Amino acid sequence: MVFKKKFVVALAMMMSMITLFFCATNVDAARTDMVDVSNNNGSMTLANFQDMYSNYGVKSMVTKISEGSSYKDADAATAIKNAQAAGLYVNGYHYARYSTVSGAIAEADFAGKTAQADGLPTGAVLATDVESSEQSSLTTAQNDANNKAFMTEIAKYGYRSCIYTMGSWVGSKMTVDDGWIASYPYNPAGQEWYTGYHAWQWSSTYQFSGSYGNFDVSELYDDYFTSYESPTGSTTTTTGDNSSDSSSSDSSATTDSGSNSGTGSITVSNSSGSYVPLVALQNDGSMATVSNRALGNNTSWATDQTKTVDGVTYYRVATNEWVNAKYLSGNSGSSTDSASSDTDVIKVSDSSSAYVTLMALQDDGTMKTVSNRALGNNTSWVTDQTKTVDGVTYYRVATNEWVASTYVIS
Repeated sequence: MVFKKKFVVALAMMMSMITLFFCATNVDAARTDMVDVSNNNGSMTLANFQDMYSNYGVKSMVTKISEGSSYKDADAATAIKNAQAAGLYVNGYHYARYSTVSGAIAEADFAGKTAQADGLPTGAVLATDVESSEQSSLTTAQNDANNKAFMTEIAKYGYRSCIYTMGSWVGSKMTVDDGWIASYPYNPAGQEWYTGYHAWQWSSTYQFSGSYGNFDVSELYDDYFTSYESPTGSTTTTTGDNSSDSSSSDSSATTDSGSNSGTGSITVSNSSGSYVPLVALQNDGSMATVSNRALGNNTSWATDQTKTVDGVTYYRVATNEWVNAKYLSGNSGSSTDSASSDTDVIKVSDSSSAYVTLMALQDDGTMKTVSNRALGNNTSWVTDQTKTVDGVTYYRVATNEWVASTYVIS
């Protein structure tokens, strides 16, 4: 009897310890706020990103755009398009190989142009991934100078940038004031590391059901990766898609300096064609025609700058998309001060989603959801026209892209 009683007591103590162990370790894991993708994960589908968004709480995606001065990730454009359609914020990163300031600037130019061609939206983050052998042997001062040069140059393409690196390099290989830090604990449950930075990447082997391979996942500590803002910090207000295959503006160009006249609006039309051509400023100061985008006749656009090249005045309507002054409807040489005043700026947000749905007007007068583009929450957009369909008022924010008044918050 005594033996049996001791056995029962011992068994009870053992069960208590087991219960205590499992209860103590049943702590929420670090959040999967953001996922990294690259060609290592194959071609990511819309369904892949929808599953991450709906079932794992992923709200932001960052894709590899480029590496060094020549490598382009072939799957980036597809990932950006599908992640946007799934409602995720999209961002990119460039794997740095630079070891000099001039090399950093050259890589930033390559990354910026590649990101624009891939459709990365203006105001997104294009981080510099600094962890290669090229940087490991440099002094902290040299790495700091290189990183600053990259981030300054990438801003010319309309992107924000921060440093991504491993935790062991912070303060030892480079200075990181605001960044995205990678460090992988054995057990991330209940952990929150590097909370003074934008994000903490806590795993490189996370797996999502239905998606191929291992993924890097991060917990976000602010809205840096879940907003689209200009590099100066103000909300982007340009209309339409700002991506372009053309080269970006360069500060060493030989054109006359642009005049910043504040945000105005222009109405454009081409009497000899069915559309108004766009041009992009090249590194040598010349203008080249944008082959994959144009403006519709009799449409209004926000403009914040003019530039004169070879005696011709151009109005900027996107990050590096300009329209010849001769196409200004009714006034080929007017300034933005005398431009059409029938435009307005609206701010949009959807409290039940990570993005605001866009609609396209159909030939039969109905509205249809735009599947490959959306507006970020709490972003501002120029609108020049309203239309009521089935009792719902829509605001036009691009040639045939409309947002319902239910999402307009100011």
